[in-house]
Amino acid sequence: MQNVANGALSAQERLLIDQAVADYTGHPGALLGILETVQTANAHKFLSREALRYIADRTGTPPATIYSMATFYTFFNLDPQGENLICVCRGTACHTRGSRDLLEKVCLDLGMNANETDEARESDKFMLTTPDCKFTVHTVACFGQCALAPVVEVNHRILGHVNERTLQRAVKALTQGRQ
Repeated sequence: MQNVANGALSAQERLLIDQAVADYTGHPGALLGILETVQTANAHKFLSREALRYIADRTGTPPATIYSMATFYTFFNLDPQGENLICVCRGTACHTRGSRDLLEKVCLDLGMNANETDEARESDKFMLTTPDCKFTVHTVACFGQCALAPVVEVNHRILGHVNERTLQRAVKALTQGRQ
């Protein structure tokens, strides 16, 4: 579901949204279901502004409400995501066991520049995608896996007691096409 260069939705994208609206209308949590369907179908797993506007139009929901929902739930993304997702826990247990250093190291290993990694070091909420869209690195407040701290999620797989070497191996496996 990639947007065309002019920012307009393709006929396929409009059809997908129309179908999602038809499928979910009248059901509890309809808007959540519509947003999830649209994001999941997008090649870069995000909700474009154009898609949000079209959903607002098709559901009769004010655009501000659609945007509020898309920004309230951390599951939704308003920026393109990489093919591989690395999520570093920044909760207290993980922080005290070195998650900040893990975050900085993985960003540097993926070739993100020093200014971007400075932001990672200073921010509790962080998301950055590599220019080639192969990786998105982001943080989460807490996975609730404190006994396994520090915790890193790689493509929805939780890794516990992570150190730099463990994380480097996981990233290397992804760059070589192994999961």
